Amino acid sequence: MMQQRPFDLLNKVLGQQILIRLKGGSVIRGKLSSFDAHMNLVLDDAEELDGGELKTKIGTVLLRGGNIIYVSPA
Repeated sequence: MMQQRPFDLLNKVLGQQILIRLKGGSVIRGKLSSFDAHMNLVLDDAEELDGGELKTKIGTVLLRGGNIIYVSPA
């Protein structure tokens, strides 16, 4: 099996819901709309979660790549 690169995963989940943990500890769930070479991500229908439960509806958001700890398919 060929090694998967980070951008291969992002391309694979484009248009799908993903989970993101940020440096401050926040967890964001939303549909990946686009991304760039700096791992800046645009999410649609984004929500902040707390303990897996909805905390705040955010809507469309741009997350700066430098603040992202991990990205996971939801």
